[in-house]
Amino acid sequence: MKLSYLIIILLIFYSCKKEKAEDKIYQSKIFYEKAKKFVNENISDSAFYYFNLAKNDYLNNYDSIGAGKSLVNMAIIQHNNGDYYGSIETSLEANKLLKNENDSIVKSTLASNYNNMAICSSFLKNYNESVDFYKKALQFSNDNKNRYVYNNNIGDAFILLDKYKEAKEYLETALLTKDSLTYAKALNNLARAKFLEDKTYDALPELNKALRIRQNKEDLEGQNSSFSTLADFYLENDPEKSFFFAQKLLETAEKIKIAEDQTNALRRLISLNPSNYLKNFQRLTAINDSTQSARNKAKNQFAVVRYDVEQKNAENQNLKLKDVENKINIIYLSFGSGILALALIIGFFWNEKRKKNIRHEKEQEKQLEVKNTELKYSKKVHDVVANGIYQVMTKIENQSDFSKEETLDELEFVYEKSRDISYENTDSHDEKFNEKISKLVASFKNDEIKTFTVGNQEETWENVTKSTQTELYQIIRELLVNMKKHSKANNVILKFEKINNLININYADNGIGISDELIFKNGLSNTVSRIENINGKITFETKTEKGLKVNISFPVS
Repeated sequence: MKLSYLIIILLIFYSCKKEKAEDKIYQSKIFYEKAKKFVNENISDSAFYYFNLAKNDYLNNYDSIGAGKSLVNMAIIQHNNGDYYGSIETSLEANKLLKNENDSIVKSTLASNYNNMAICSSFLKNYNESVDFYKKALQFSNDNKNRYVYNNNIGDAFILLDKYKEAKEYLETALLTKDSLTYAKALNNLARAKFLEDKTYDALPELNKALRIRQNKEDLEGQNSSFSTLADFYLENDPEKSFFFAQKLLETAEKIKIAEDQTNALRRLISLNPSNYLKNFQRLTAINDSTQSARNKAKNQFAVVRYDVEQKNAENQNLKLKDVENKINIIYLSFGSGILALALIIGFFWNEKRKKNIRHEKEQEKQLEVKNTELKYSKKVHDVVANGIYQVMTKIENQSDFSKEETLDELEFVYEKSRDISYENTDSHDEKFNEKISKLVASFKNDEIKTFTVGNQEETWENVTKSTQTELYQIIRELLVNMKKHSKANNVILKFEKINNLININYADNGIGISDELIFKNGLSNTVSRIENINGKITFETKTEKGLKVNISFPVS
């Protein structure tokens, strides 16, 4: 018996030997180099796509370093396109693969990765996190030139935290660089820290020197930094000069098409020149709307690219499995009727054992049936009555155009559902499940709370049963109700991802989080119970620095 299995395994390996390891590695390198080419051509979506292909191929060949480098490049592309949360998430995924910190390539990649997370954190105004990430980048960097840059960046972050003494220490180290542009950055920031700490300090010679270096090097982005600092320097004592440098900042920002600098300049001009307020405010609003639209598009675009690549990867794996299955069938046939008979006998006894196990499981299920029924009705009352009414209240609060008739219709629906609980009626609404989820999440959105969904396509919910959909709807609504009642969050993200036969749901908000002792109280205990009903898993990340993260996964069938 054991000998026959050994022969089968050896034959399978022999039949697959033509697919050499070096050929697979070469394919990964092709994807990676193609992605780098698109980066150089500033075609970010194609670069992201091929880095994702390279990452998957590296993982299939057990090359964690190659996969980690690909993910770091993907994270940098997301950051460059304004998807800061997504970029940090991808960087954290890369860190899990970059374990060998003694390897020089790993150290260099980790330095770039932490630098990326630091920049994203600064854009999200999480300056303490930014400092921590820059220090990590400094720890792993084996490039002296980059180390001076990281010292400058740490100093800049400390300035934003009003910690000028700490800022000056790092900036004075950065001044030791031999690179003129890095020197100009550090000099400009050091002068800025000094005059912010002491309003009587004359920082003008240093600021002008930094500007001259940048002008000589034709560094337009650097010049914008100098214009911004000079506008701040003159703001209180000479508003006309402050206005002049704000105008220079706007002109250069428009020339090099940097939206952040344009909005920075327009805000200054609005405060310094009230007579032109309306025109500048309209320009500021238009740029902000355009920037936000581009960032939202980038988030969805990168989510879709990753989803498509993962789907194709899953399909390729299925094709390989089918190919192996066909080879196994041929091998089995070659063993003749003797092996087939043996397999049938083994199958018979295995099936008998399986039947016995099923009977045992059914007996256990019957014992739990009464308790489960009681729990089910308790959950239904909580979901239908409590959460249903709370959702109506949320819509009334958040949606100014929510009419009296719509309110009555919603309450009547809750009434009908609560009356039918004892009859086990199911929702007969023909609305697609992804649309129901979108409407549910959108109903909690208002001027203070922004809600986002990623990956909520119709294809995600294919083959998910109605009963499982019902449980998921209640789970998501419970998380949102908990957020609305307790978390004080202003950003909520729900990401849906289907990998093979598994669906992952990642919930994240930036609220005050939740203590361990509250997780299993009230509706959240129902949430845990529901996940168990659909054979899923749920984890609450309660020890994050800020906010709540909930990870849910369950099989489609």
